[in-house]
Amino acid sequence: MDAKDNAVSFEDPEVLAEAGHRAFAAGNYAEAIRLFQQAGEGYRQQGDPLKAAEMENNRGVACRQAGRREEAETAFRSAQMAFARLEDRNREAQALGNLGGLYAEWGKGEEAVACLRQAARIFQELDDRQRAGETLCALGVLYFKRGRRQEALAAYEAGVLLLEHPTGPQKTLRRLLKLRRRLGIGPFPELPS
Repeated sequence: MDAKDNAVSFEDPEVLAEAGHRAFAAGNYAEAIRLFQQAGEGYRQQGDPLKAAEMENNRGVACRQAGRREEAETAFRSAQMAFARLEDRNREAQALGNLGGLYAEWGKGEEAVACLRQAARIFQELDDRQRAGETLCALGVLYFKRGRRQEALAAYEAGVLLLEHPTGPQKTLRRLLKLRRRLGIGPFPELPS
């Protein structure tokens, strides 16, 4: 392999994306951000908007980890809009979930609620019970932190009942919720729309 071939391989978006994932795993978020951005540009030049949007979402995750909230918000929103244009509902919901998590950390509660609710709805439409459940549980925790106890209970309960792979405590809670329903005990709040 000559130097020219070696230089081309470093510009290959697949190679850049893999390097970005390695940098992210090592905690080198600034490098991951740079590599994901370059990979995204490479995929755009190759005419692959889906992979370019994936890189934008990855860049958002790295920006979030680096504490660069505004950049993360821009990246997640850009990825979400691209996935919507490309009619990739699963990835659109993932980007919305990432955006909702960012807003929750940032203290932008209403924005977080809106994104998480939309993501949960999409996952439910896609019959992705695990991701819908995880998103609804996150929404329940967010509602609880905001003092919206009834909505917190409804969202978390709906989420736990959807999970395909619940944790140990979630399994226990799910058994209790199912028992409560069988016995006809307590309120059965509707999931907020």
